[in-house]
Amino acid sequence: MPKTASLRPDLPRLAEPMESLGGLLRDWLPRQRWFAGKDRPVTELGLLSMTELFPGCLHLLVHAGHAGHTGVPSPGGAPPAGDCYQLLLGVREHPSPRLGRALIGRVQDGPLAGQTVYDALHDPRSAQLLLDRLRHPGTAGPLRFDCDPDQRVPAGLVPRLLDAEQSNSSLVYGDEYILKVFRRIQPGVNPDLEVPGALARQGCHRVPAPVAWFQTKHPFKATLGVLQPYLRDASDGWTLGLDALAAGDDFTVQARALGAATAEVHLALASAFPVGGPGENGATAAAMTERLDAAAHCVPALQPFVPGLRTAFAALTSCDPGPTAQRIHGDLHLGQVLRAGREWFVIDFEGEPSRPLSERRSAHSPLRDIAGMLRSFDYAARQRRPWRPEWARRCREAYCAGYAARAGWDPRKKHGLLRAYETDRAVYEVLYEARHRPDWLPVPMAAIERLAVRGD
Repeated sequence: MPKTASLRPDLPRLAEPMESLGGLLRDWLPRQRWFAGKDRPVTELGLLSMTELFPGCLHLLVHAGHAGHTGVPSPGGAPPAGDCYQLLLGVREHPSPRLGRALIGRVQDGPLAGQTVYDALHDPRSAQLLLDRLRHPGTAGPLRFDCDPDQRVPAGLVPRLLDAEQSNSSLVYGDEYILKVFRRIQPGVNPDLEVPGALARQGCHRVPAPVAWFQTKHPFKATLGVLQPYLRDASDGWTLGLDALAAGDDFTVQARALGAATAEVHLALASAFPVGGPGENGATAAAMTERLDAAAHCVPALQPFVPGLRTAFAALTSCDPGPTAQRIHGDLHLGQVLRAGREWFVIDFEGEPSRPLSERRSAHSPLRDIAGMLRSFDYAARQRRPWRPEWARRCREAYCAGYAARAGWDPRKKHGLLRAYETDRAVYEVLYEARHRPDWLPVPMAAIERLAVRGD
């Protein structure tokens, strides 16, 4: 059996382990899909918190500082400037060769000298011990593990780490539960814990309810991970849409049902988080314009279309206020919905991880979610040539019709608002693709050209 490192709970001062781990992590972190600072040089790494979860596994909160930022928490428990990441590191003298790409490296000096560290979420033993922590509420240093007392999670569920590209890491246990481990940590309650719990209390069955979760109170209060039921026989909307396109099948029946399910979730959210009052179009237009200018500065291909895109945002000031601002999903697209049997389910309420948590937890127009889904149909239709814009148009119409039938108002009759929110989403997509997937940039750029020139 591989030998593991046994470390005291009062592990040496935080600076000492980081002196020995810093070089390894500085090289490893930027290669991770969930690391947000790929376009900004990491100037320093700081260890904010370290806890031994069990022998051979360390829980770390690491601050990645960038030029001009420091890693010192400000008074009152606010996080330092820059980004905070959650790491679970396995520590062994002789790790299993099966860990492969999970290996981070061998520590040369300091309190962990001679040990090899790796991403512990790839290690089945560590993953099972993490589930045991969640099954038995309690604390470990600044970490607290809680669960729904009415839900019993069985022991011995076999873990597997999902390999899909995403901004977090997810473990599936025995095809019964899925644990999302947040990587980029911000202070406050994560919407992926807060929202599904509130919707469950509303009796909304479209969202799997939290079963267990863990949080930290140092260096600030934050959500670290959430365990939910896993819909084992479900397929995500993105896969279903691409399958329909490949087979030459129509997708309007599914799109209409998805629109109705989205409206049902929005109605439940409005009841669970009453805020009241319409959105403020002037402030929304200003924020959208600011994001456009910032994106155009980073992506030169966007610059010729800026004048036309500005008209979409300027039109907001003369639009009717639209539906009441409320809590929404925040990052809705075909990859965030699952279909099991004939039912649609909505998952991943974390919102866009790149945006501040306070913004993701605030009220927005439901048209923002609708625009995200409409853009997703367009993405699917452009996955292979010849592009299928007519397929996307029919899906968009069916989705809006389904939404209108359940919500009592029709997104298509809010043309100015919908154009502005779809434009804002397309600008976000341009920036994302330019940074992470340049080969995909033509997809949102086609929408940018359409929205800037014709506005439909």
